[in-house]
Amino acid sequence: MEIIDAHQHFWQYNKKDFDWISDEMSVIRKDYLPAQLQTVFAENNIAGCVAVQVNQNENENDFFLAMAEEFDFIKGVVGWVDLMADDIEKRLLYWSRFKKLKGFRHILQGEKNRSLMLEPDFKYGISKLAGMNFVYDFLIYPDQLQFASNLAKAFPNQKFVIDHLAKPYIKTGEIKQWENDIHVFKQYENVYCKVSGMVTEANRNNFSNQTFQPYLDVVTETFGTQRLMYGSDWPVCLTAASYSAVLQIVKDYFSSFSIDEQKNIFSNNAEYFYNL
Repeated sequence: MEIIDAHQHFWQYNKKDFDWISDEMSVIRKDYLPAQLQTVFAENNIAGCVAVQVNQNENENDFFLAMAEEFDFIKGVVGWVDLMADDIEKRLLYWSRFKKLKGFRHILQGEKNRSLMLEPDFKYGISKLAGMNFVYDFLIYPDQLQFASNLAKAFPNQKFVIDHLAKPYIKTGEIKQWENDIHVFKQYENVYCKVSGMVTEANRNNFSNQTFQPYLDVVTETFGTQRLMYGSDWPVCLTAASYSAVLQIVKDYFSSFSIDEQKNIFSNNAEYFYNL
């Protein structure tokens, strides 16, 4: 079965741009580039990936696109653009020239204004994406799910995807509020969800595949197998588990599903969503 990894990152490490890498995560304080991922993919039979933004500047788009040009297994790039900029249409028009640039993401999880995505300027930027075939990745925490559902409702023709299940509080086992807020998306068929980023939300030193079952149950019930996609969150996942261990968690959970359903989750949905 062909596998597309719908969520991974590259970077050239420096202390200033990567101050979010805490001491607990110090293992990833180094460069992570396509040649390393190519080796990992060969070991795990991964056919390709979507590279997702890390820093909020347009220079990183150029960096990612140059790598995607050189390495064919990088099928798409999710970049960054200032959606609230006065010249947003001009910027989007510029980025629309690059075939592998598929969409954008903003680090909403880190914003003091938790509902920034509902500000008029932000919504104006979002309103310009679909016309240029750009998708939007939600990087949010559970407290922002209600704002994300409002945004999805306001733009039914815009394709959105929730990264990392919106980072539920797996470590503490709090699930009820997150579950209620996730279930709202059942009605919004323009919203997908990435089965990614789970191991780093758990107790990094003490989890099993069963730890994630309640959370996977919720997103599977909400999004179905037509709107879920596998992502590794490499190299961030390495702070908690190896690439193959992360992949195995998802494989094991969906092993009883039909081959067609597994193909959707592991490749078809990502290919459709990102137009790979």
